[in-house]
Amino acid sequence: MKNGLSGFAVGGLRFCRRRHSLGIGLHSTNCRTEAPSPDPVTDFSISRRRFLGAFTAAGSLAISGDAILLEPNHPRLVRQEIFLRRLPAGFDAMTIVQLSDFHYDPYFSRQPIEAAVRMSNELSPDLAVLTGDFVTMPVVGGITARNVAQQAASCAQVLRGLQARNGIFAALGNHDEFMDARSVSGTLSEAGFQVLSNTAVALERDGQRLWLAGVRDVLRGKADLGLTLRGVPAEEPVVLLAHEPDFADTVVRYPVDLQLSGHSHGGQVCLPLVGPLYLPKMAEKYPSGLWQIGPLVLYTNVGIGTIRIPARWNCPPEVTLITLRAGVRPG
Repeated sequence: MKNGLSGFAVGGLRFCRRRHSLGIGLHSTNCRTEAPSPDPVTDFSISRRRFLGAFTAAGSLAISGDAILLEPNHPRLVRQEIFLRRLPAGFDAMTIVQLSDFHYDPYFSRQPIEAAVRMSNELSPDLAVLTGDFVTMPVVGGITARNVAQQAASCAQVLRGLQARNGIFAALGNHDEFMDARSVSGTLSEAGFQVLSNTAVALERDGQRLWLAGVRDVLRGKADLGLTLRGVPAEEPVVLLAHEPDFADTVVRYPVDLQLSGHSHGGQVCLPLVGPLYLPKMAEKYPSGLWQIGPLVLYTNVGIGTIRIPARWNCPPEVTLITLRAGVRPG
């Protein structure tokens, strides 16, 4: 702008001509100022500023549209091959679909849940496991038992379409426990899912066993691993469903081979070079993906639904297909 003002002043003076009259001491001025020629530096600066402003606005709009309308509604498939030293040969190549953190809402989460169910069924898994948070605890205001039942029933109705050869198993999350664990658990059981609440069940193949266990919510203080593993032979492998992934630091002290968790949502919004903007308690250390913690393998699924804001960016909903392998990973 400095150059622009200078150009205007010089231009004004350049075209100003003063004519003195021959009258009695009087003078008249005939000063004609012409518009200055465009200053290319000034015009470029203004154009660049407008362009950058328009570009920023368009970019923000595009990101917002993607974060709210596109990404949350299109789950991605993540394939994981997980090697377990103690897995019997009869369970080698067994497939497990993991879904998590549904947070049922008729407007924002029903569509991605339906998409995840379709995607899961196309994979024809041996097992399907659901690692918690079927309903959502409100930020403010109360919620009645009837509201919880309706949320849970609507979520179960969509999930009822899931298919798995050897059954569908579930563990509750912190939202389920804080709202009404009995109601959510009962609704899931009525839909045909086996809810593992500090319990374990044995899966058998060719005379060999793999245990599938599930704990109640850690944040609520309901998880009891000692009770869960009571009756499970220490030499037999265990896959544990536990909503909060950071619970793995406790689980590693028990004879558990694989822990499947959710809870983190992956942060929902992940910025390049920054990472998740927010991670909940008990999901800050192992927020997503595959982890090796001593002899324990942990996998954290980033979930299907959203909470607080109905948006995901750089963190799409996830359907995980796990293939179990007996032995040690090559290399």
